[in-house]
Parts: sequence; C-alpha cells; structure tokens
Amino acid sequence: MTIADVPLDVAKQKPRVSPRSLSDLLAPLEKLAAQSHNLVANHDAVFKVGSKNYELPRYLFVGPSGGDLPIHVGIFAGIHGDEPEGSHAIVQFIKLLEAKPELATGYCLSFYPVCNPTGFEDGTRFSRGGKDLNREFWKNSAEPEARLLQAELVSRSFQGIISLHTDDTCDGFYGIARGATLTKNLIEPALRAAEKLFPRDERSIIDGFAARHGIIYETFEGILSAPPKVRPRPFEIILETPAAPPAYMKEAAFVAALQTILIEYQKFIAYAPNL
Repeated sequence: MTIADVPLDVAKQKPRVSPRSLSDLLAPLEKLAAQSHNLVANHDAVFKVGSKNYELPRYLFVGPSGGDLPIHVGIFAGIHGDEPEGSHAIVQFIKLLEAKPELATGYCLSFYPVCNPTGFEDGTRFSRGGKDLNREFWKNSAEPEARLLQAELVSRSFQGIISLHTDDTCDGFYGIARGATLTKNLIEPALRAAEKLFPRDERSIIDGFAARHGIIYETFEGILSAPPKVRPRPFEIILETPAAPPAYMKEAAFVAALQTILIEYQKFIAYAPNL
C-alpha cells in the first residue's frame, strides 16, 4: 500500500491463512538483549485487544560514547501490518550494530520493529481495531498503539525519526522528507545507498505527490511523526521500498539506507560548530 491510500473497509481485508508470529520475529533480538552490553529490551508497553494482552516491542541500542551528548533517533516499522520488510530490516540492522557497535558511536537508538502487532499477526494493513494507525497520530486518537507511540515520541525527544514502509504501487526505492531543513541532506545519500541494490523511483509524481529524484517533500496528516509543536524540529525521513524485489534485497536496502543516515548525521553534527 502507499502512504496516501484512503483506508479500505476493514471487512475487505484478507487475513493471512497462517498468522505471522511476533515471538519468532523478535526471538533473535531477545537473545541478543539477554547477553548484550549495548541492547536493552523493554516489555512494559502493554495494551489490550479484546481479552488478549499485546505488547508494543521496543529496543534501545546505546552505541559507544562519541564524546558529547548522545544523539537520540527513533526507528519505526510495521505501522501497516502487511509491510513486514521494515520489521525484518530492523532485526537485521540491530544484528549488524551488535556485531559492529562502532557504527552507532554517539547514538542512542530506539527501535520499534512492529508498531501494529495485531496487523502484523494478521497480515493486514489495519490493526485489529479496524484502523489505519498511520492516520491516527496527533488527533486525540483512542487507539492504544497510537497513544503508546505518541508517548514515546514525546518522552524521547528524538533528534531524528525514521519510518520504514513498503509501496506495492512503485518499482523503485524512494523517500519522504519532513521536519528539519537538513533532512534533504540525509535522505539523498540514503537513497544512493539503497539504489545499489535496485533503482530508485524517478517518476515526477509518486503516490499522487510531486517528487524530485525519488524524494517527496509533501506533508501528511495523521502519520507517525514528531509532536506538532516540538521545537527544534527533528529530521523526519520515511523510506519506501517497492514490494516486488526479493525480501532479502528489500531488507538489505533498508539496512544500507539506515547505516548511511547515521553516518551522514554524524558528519553534520561534527561540522555544525564550524558553521
């Protein structure tokens, strides 16, 4: 699905025959967190759907000290349950950081690999509550997933927010730039890194919005984003992979883009005092 799609009637969704397993997805991260000096698993963000309790999975990776205050970045995936590529990419990226923690030097990274646990299980865009959660932010929503994520976005005071999505209407990788003016200087290198695996989307109109070299600069209402009144604005990047390539290529493209954003932002922080 695309970010601008009008939500469909929840009754039209087609659940997967075999539900996905959250525990299977997260098992590698739980194992790493149990023995890691850098990775912490948080299990207290619980909500109820019917009579069943669900958890909003959260992981914190603290990189080696960079000599200054840590840079706080939030990385989100799985807000649409039928877009598992981003969730798997976060697992792969955390594995990479655990093997090479120097890649996260100076960072405090908050990971939210499955923002829509019931949708992930069911393989549906909407949550089991019948909502497209990416239309529920900063609208006084009653949806528990949105409320929990909003609390995180407020309390963590992120300097950067990155969201991972899949678009089944495009043939190339593209991004959406929001927030701080430096965002455009981060998203272009990220797209170059991803297009080593498959091309970027070079259309002038993507998802109904004007685009330049695979980047959309429009704003959207209700999507996962920084609190509306927060200042200064963090950089906000949405990365969109096409649905067609093999899963391992999509995950690798996301991992390459994420790694590049961290590198480029560190360069900016190092350069900023000389401006």
